[in-house]
Amino acid sequence: MRIAMVSEHASPLAVLGGVDAGGQNVHVAALAIGLARRGNDVVVHTRRDDLRPPRRLPLTDGVLVDHVPAGPPAEVPKDALLPHMDDFAADLAQQWRQRPPDVVHAHFWMSGFAALRAARPLGIPVVQTFHALGVVKKRNQGPHDTSPAERLGIEKSLIQSVDAIVATCSDEVFELVRLGVDRQRVSVVPCGVDLSLFTPTGEVDLRRSDRHRIVFVGRLVQRKGIGNAITALGALPDTELVVAGGPEPAGLDLDPEVRRLRGLAERQGVADRVVFRGRLGRAELPPLLRSADVVVCVPWYEPFGIVPLEAMACGVPVVASAVGGLVDTVVHGETGVHIPPRNPDALATALRDLLDNPGRRAAYGAAGARRARSRYSWERIAALTEHAYDAVVPADLTQEVRS
Repeated sequence: MRIAMVSEHASPLAVLGGVDAGGQNVHVAALAIGLARRGNDVVVHTRRDDLRPPRRLPLTDGVLVDHVPAGPPAEVPKDALLPHMDDFAADLAQQWRQRPPDVVHAHFWMSGFAALRAARPLGIPVVQTFHALGVVKKRNQGPHDTSPAERLGIEKSLIQSVDAIVATCSDEVFELVRLGVDRQRVSVVPCGVDLSLFTPTGEVDLRRSDRHRIVFVGRLVQRKGIGNAITALGALPDTELVVAGGPEPAGLDLDPEVRRLRGLAERQGVADRVVFRGRLGRAELPPLLRSADVVVCVPWYEPFGIVPLEAMACGVPVVASAVGGLVDTVVHGETGVHIPPRNPDALATALRDLLDNPGRRAAYGAAGARRARSRYSWERIAALTEHAYDAVVPADLTQEVRS
């Protein structure tokens, strides 16, 4: 098939760790590569935010990244991109009139908005993955939600208009059904993990003390719950917390969120045991994860969450908030522990229980590695996604492709 992916703010070529660069970027890149390996031709359309790269740039064999001119060729916060989606859609429509894809897969609500406007008049089926729903974000962030006011209305329109929806977890299906989606139009396809990179064996990041080590990896935004992990550290006197994510190491001192978190660590009396590593390359993550006794992933809410999978694939137990996709991936009492979100006391208790029990940590880690290998390879995820496309692509095409 010829597959067009639309990911307006999350380029598969982006450097990870910034405020708007995280799991969706990883998901789109890995899924595109996985689909190409199955014999499909994939173009990922993302908004141009830099004049230096060419309009089209290969990601790998069978995958092109198309930098769509829409708005200024500079970084723009994703919540400020909606006014540029008309131009984004117009460019897509022009391209697709000349060479229509067989299916469009939109990632995030603004991508769906642009993709549907471009594809519907041309009769091209559109599959939608939201990655996050506005109603969930508003429920959890309240006045801190910076989404455009139009988001909820556009998402409600999308769920009625697209040909199919690919949800990343069972919790998202429940949210979609509450919004009026016909359950038959929804497939659940989780995110995956690179099992060639994230493995239980390999290089391990150096630990310079006998302290236990807890690791957090992710974007440095308040809803990720890093502050709760810092607060919990006060009850774990023999433990350090290593935080990977955010700006380059040289820019940590100027980052507002790092400064806020350091202030919290000072007030909690744990500043000497909280280490900010800044942005790490993908190849640097497995050694850091393997060095952890436990990986924490305790967001207020989480549509899916790739980091717990990466930790599990490295054979490390996970303490995770019982929210969103983390309920599906982390099996309580088998690969890790679930706790309520925004609850430092519960987090401290769960961590203490694991840190005091190396046998349990080893068992959870081994079970996590088995689960990651059996269920979350990108090869399997690509096959499941292709199956979702088959439901909306004309049968004569899919038969031709399979032959």
